[in-house]
Amino acid sequence: LLQVLNEKKLQEVDSLWKEFETPEKANKIVKLKHFEKFQDTTEALAASTALVEGKLSKNLKKILKKIVAKDAHEQLAVADAKLGGVIKEKLNLSCIHSPMVTELMRGIRSQIEGLITGLPSREMAAMCLGLAHSLSRYKLKFSPDKVDTMIIQAISLLDDLDKELNNYIMRCREWYGWHFPELGKIITDNLTYCKCVRKVGDRSNFASSDVSDILPEEIEEDVKAAAEISMGTEVSEEDINNIIHLCDQVIEISEYRTQLYDYLKNRMMAIAPNLTVMVGELVGARLIAHAGSLLNLAKHPASTVQLLGAEKALFRALKTKRDTPKFGLIYHASLVGQSNTKNKGKISRMLAAKTALTIRYDALGENTSAEMGAENRLKVETRLRLLEERGIRRISGTGKALAKTDKYQNKSEVKVFDPSGDSTLPVVSKKRKIQEVDEPDTEVAVKAKKFKAEMKEGTAVEDGEPVKKKKKKKDKEKQAEEEEVLSEELPISPIIEVR
Repeated sequence: LLQVLNEKKLQEVDSLWKEFETPEKANKIVKLKHFEKFQDTTEALAASTALVEGKLSKNLKKILKKIVAKDAHEQLAVADAKLGGVIKEKLNLSCIHSPMVTELMRGIRSQIEGLITGLPSREMAAMCLGLAHSLSRYKLKFSPDKVDTMIIQAISLLDDLDKELNNYIMRCREWYGWHFPELGKIITDNLTYCKCVRKVGDRSNFASSDVSDILPEEIEEDVKAAAEISMGTEVSEEDINNIIHLCDQVIEISEYRTQLYDYLKNRMMAIAPNLTVMVGELVGARLIAHAGSLLNLAKHPASTVQLLGAEKALFRALKTKRDTPKFGLIYHASLVGQSNTKNKGKISRMLAAKTALTIRYDALGENTSAEMGAENRLKVETRLRLLEERGIRRISGTGKALAKTDKYQNKSEVKVFDPSGDSTLPVVSKKRKIQEVDEPDTEVAVKAKKFKAEMKEGTAVEDGEPVKKKKKKKDKEKQAEEEEVLSEELPISPIIEVR
């Protein structure tokens, strides 16, 4: 424990380091109040471990109760804010943690030999080194068989190799393209391109070189024909040597990348076989690396596994009140890639749920088989097939649901000017009016005969009034005229029979 002598100088944080340039200046700022040594390395390791984890050890608790509790009105400067919170909670002491305290601790560590007298610097260095080794071994003791650390390093190195390899290949193509630009269009594979350039060198050597072990026969003929009529510039032998050296680097890195991928694949099948079956080696390794370890990944729920890697997009969507992302690193899984755009969200959600189960099985289960992962993958594939078939049915439809479309016909009406509306004088037609007279139907003739018979009997009624029978005898000519008149009037007047 050290006591601050001059608190005014601590206010100037930027120039505080000047007060600890020499041991004499440091003794004017702080002085040693209490010192207690550890009995052995085990006790020192236990105290250091407690401080690293933000816990209060028994020895430190006793010292603070004896010494600091007497000066309760003073504040205790603590380098760790978490430790300060524990001290304040258990001992009810006022603790402070600020940039000023951080600078003060840095100055004390730089002049610790001058502040604590009676300790040779050589022994001090040996004790610090031994304690550091013990603390490192203690940290590694929790995971001696923690092979997921190797997976994290391997996938990180694999990503770095891909970036560097891409830069090297683009530089090689651009560099050699000045000399032989047609070769880049003929050979599309990057590794084959570098092997061909390394073997031949100058483009004038293509005619006499045999590259059949690298290129197919047809492409080899095209390359030789293009080399004879190339539009590239001439380069020196030193330039060609540098390009060949770059090609050697590309080929070596490509071979090492293949070896590293095989190593990562074997490691993933050993530590997380079910996760590997579900999402693949690369996606599974990236999920583990993003979470920090397989055990940390097993603690995440399925919704978090689904969005791992898309945290930036998630918080941006929440801030702007827009739609949140549907997938993160799991988007690169083969099952999500097989589905169409409409079903990617559903498949990624279901895949994340099944993946969370397989991760917990791999991290906490004792069985190392991949049967559970295969079963869950089969379920997701079945669900994907159902979604795809449902979409096809909706698109195709049935015969009844098809819409009937009529053929479009353009009906244009052409209006013609009517000259009859020009004159306002009445027009008299010179044609005679023709009256059409319809012949009586057969039913009318039958009714006329019936009416004639009734007239003779005196039972007919015309227009609702009774007609008396006349006994006058008429000539046949008058009777014929009456029949003609009656036959013409019958369609107009109703007939009522009274018997």
